[in-house]
Amino acid sequence: MKKQIVKAIMSAGVIAASMLALAGCATKSATSKGNTAGNTIKIGVNMELSGAVAGYGEQQKQGIELAVKQINAAGGIKVGNTKKKITAVYRDNKSSTSGAASVAAQLANTDKVVAIVGPATTNDGTASIPNVTKAAVPMVSPSATDPNFTLQKNGSVQPYVFRACFNNDFQGDHAAIFANDTLKAKNVAIIADNSTDYGTGLAKAFKKKFKGNIVTTQYYQSGDKDFNAMLTAIKSKKIDAIYAPGYYSELGLVIKQARQSGIKVPFIGADGMADPKLAQIAGAANATDIYYTTPFSTLSANSSKLVKNFMTSFKKQYQTEAPTFSALAYDSVYMIKQAIEDQKAADSASIAKGLAKIKKMPAVTGTTTIDSHHNPEKPLAVEQLTQGKIAKVYTVK
Repeated sequence: MKKQIVKAIMSAGVIAASMLALAGCATKSATSKGNTAGNTIKIGVNMELSGAVAGYGEQQKQGIELAVKQINAAGGIKVGNTKKKITAVYRDNKSSTSGAASVAAQLANTDKVVAIVGPATTNDGTASIPNVTKAAVPMVSPSATDPNFTLQKNGSVQPYVFRACFNNDFQGDHAAIFANDTLKAKNVAIIADNSTDYGTGLAKAFKKKFKGNIVTTQYYQSGDKDFNAMLTAIKSKKIDAIYAPGYYSELGLVIKQARQSGIKVPFIGADGMADPKLAQIAGAANATDIYYTTPFSTLSANSSKLVKNFMTSFKKQYQTEAPTFSALAYDSVYMIKQAIEDQKAADSASIAKGLAKIKKMPAVTGTTTIDSHHNPEKPLAVEQLTQGKIAKVYTVK
């Protein structure tokens, strides 16, 4: 997920200089050795807890809190022949790239965490990379979806950067496969958020894989409220579906205004739609024939004891259904646990090696294997909304 946050206009040179200055905060010892756990295993949380995308950060914090609580209740993480409990160190990056870079340096060099969960967005995660790399402390982003997030400019993998979510190319490809094979769509309109790489990246991937005709592509900006002009342009076209990559905050209004204008075709989206607030904004009656790709489906609880236990525990603790972003953050903590137990060591260098070697790890978002680019390989689901409720789930291979 990559949400554009604009508070001020800065030159590329100023941003680069700030990043280098923050990267320089890493100590020499951290650069050469990374950090080692003491009596407890300290895991840092570099998260958007205030600012423009705090909603996602708060959901992820809940998933992290639940994972830490459950692991500690079971005695902690097994490190060789002993068990150590987890301490989570939460720091707010305030939904800004400079804040995320600063928090990454603080967690790695002052707090001496052995691994970091977060940030939520690709922008903030990318800003954190120089500092975690210099400190040799791995980070797992639950939801940074840009394909290049885990890669260096030369195409080689970032050694300390991992993610629990699918990247945009994977989601866009599979949305197109779903449109081709399940919906049998021949003519599709695209409505995309062009103020984020999330929206434009998904649209680009969808176009490459869709076998039919893209009859029109309409763009909007994050924060827009009135979509009637673009919907009028689409209504005049003969279409079988609309592909709408973006976030529930805008797409709830898009769907509401589309249905009010008489557009009844299915909407297909991505995991930015995977939140109950989508139906709340659109209106339950309008949120019908809505499909979106997601790594986590609540309906999978019907066939998975692991998912059922997660959902039951989450609802007991927070009095609400578990959203996708909470599930991804929950799994991010368990990825770190798996890496420590596989390596029989709780130092940051060993954790990075262990994360890269994860194979067939049970997870609430699907059995997970980390590939050579530090991306997860796991099943992708498409959830269908009818009257604002999840009515069916499809698996797309």
